Formats: sequence, C-alpha cells, structure tokens
Amino acid sequence: MLPLLQFARDGKEHPIYEAIDAMSRVFNLTDPEKNQPLPSRKEPVFDNRVRWATFHLRKAGLLETTVRGRFRIADKGLETLRSQPPEIDMKYLERFPEYTKFRVSKKEEVEVSKDKQTGILSLTPEELIETGYQSIEHNLVQELITRIRDTPPKFLERLVIDLLLRMGYGGSRVDAGKAIGRTHDGGLDGVIHQDQLGLEAVYVQAKRWDNTIGRPEIQKFVGALQPHNATKGVFITTSGFTQDAIDYASSIHTKIILIDGEKLARLMIEHNVGVSTAQVYEVKKIDTDYFTEE
Repeated sequence: MLPLLQFARDGKEHPIYEAIDAMSRVFNLTDPEKNQPLPSRKEPVFDNRVRWATFHLRKAGLLETTVRGRFRIADKGLETLRSQPPEIDMKYLERFPEYTKFRVSKKEEVEVSKDKQTGILSLTPEELIETGYQSIEHNLVQELITRIRDTPPKFLERLVIDLLLRMGYGGSRVDAGKAIGRTHDGGLDGVIHQDQLGLEAVYVQAKRWDNTIGRPEIQKFVGALQPHNATKGVFITTSGFTQDAIDYASSIHTKIILIDGEKLARLMIEHNVGVSTAQVYEVKKIDTDYFTEE
C-alpha cells in the first residue's frame, strides 16, 4: 500500500492499469510473476492485489475515485506520506475512523479479528469459502454505498427505477420512468404501480443523504401520502434511520418500508443492479447414486 500511495503522490489522475504496471516495476517482477493467474484464471494474482490495495486506501480516505477505474491521492493521503510511515497495512489504516467504520459493520464484524484467527484452522473448506464470500459481499456493499453517494441525485432516481423493475414493480420501464420523479409536490418523489395492471400504487421517496434520517422526515412523508389516500410507501436513503424513525414507521397503520444504504446495496446485489458476476466456483461432491449397485 505504501508504494502505491507514493506512486499517486503527484496528485494526477491515474488509471488502475497504470498503477499495476508501476507497482510491478517497484517490486521488480518478472513476466511469469506478473502473469501468475488466480485459481479461477480470471485475473493475475498481482493485478488483484493492486486492486485490493487501492480499495483499502480509498476506504481509509487516502485515495479517492475520480471516474470508473481511475483514482488520485487525497489530501489525507498526502498528509500520511509527510508523516513518513515505514509501511502501510490494514492495521495501520485502522487509525482512520472511515476505515474502522468500514471494517466493522453496524450489525456484525465480517472480517475475522486476530484473536479469532486461530479458529480458522478448525473451519472446514466449505466454511472457509462461506467466510470469504461474506467478506467479499461486505466489501461490495460498502463500495456500492460509496459509489451511490458520489453520483448526481438524478442517478439515484434511475437506480430506484431499475431496482423496482427488477423486483417486479412498475410494469414497463416507460411507465416507471414517468412515475418516479413525476411528483415533486407534497414531499413525494414519485409513485410506482405495485402490479402491472396498476391496481395499487406505491409512493416512493429517495434521498441521497449522508446524515441519519429521523422521525420528522418519516412523519412528513406519511403526511404527504394522506391527500392521495395512499396506504403504502417506500422511503429510500443512502444513509440510515434513527431508531425513533424505525419505531414510528412500524407503529402506524400506513405501511411504510424503510430502506437504508446497506439494505439498498444488498437489494442491488440480490437483483443484479449495478453489479456483475466476477467469478463462479462450483463445489462438487460424490454422487453416491452413481456408485450404488442396482
């Protein structure tokens, strides 16, 4: 991570492939070393390591994404280099609050802590795969939230349309596109049909916020539903909700679904919105029926 951050100290925007090439020279890699593939053979091991190093430095706020596949050093990265650290690893990055927040989710710690690492030896291969999968998915959720927050407000509107259509709401894309973003009065961002015949409407509000949303915002949303005689609403945010807001939404007669940034990202993963399959591993077992004599 330290050589990568030093490479970016010029303040210029760098594509990831340029960083991979520069790091291979820093470590004096031979062509066979540079091209050694992952077991999946989807990507060289070294390319994968550089991408992950970039990812962790961005999560700590030392690098920042400019456009897809490109990055540059952040002010915090320059300050870090001026302190002349002997090395930068994941333990070093824990001094940055953004990184600590990323590493430990509000619900569970996905990464295995040092005091639990001895337990890895007792895990079965299947359990190790599951643990690795959970870690990758956790990182992907955090990356999606960051990407959504960095996009223009109009992008969230399109994202909501794509997600609701994938989930079976809204009928056609044309109908959904007309619905979401159509009504900007009374605190509503749009309305989308729950079924393709349009028998029941669901009102939607989407906010790209960094601050946690409290009960007053949910109360305003519920109040905006009343003139439409609406009984269902979905409130989507890139941040989160206070416990008071959650309790209020669950206590009223109107059906209000709250979707925070993490849930939004997980729904995107589940319904393949904004993500694509990188690798597929097939775990096979003995077919006992094949070896059973008739």
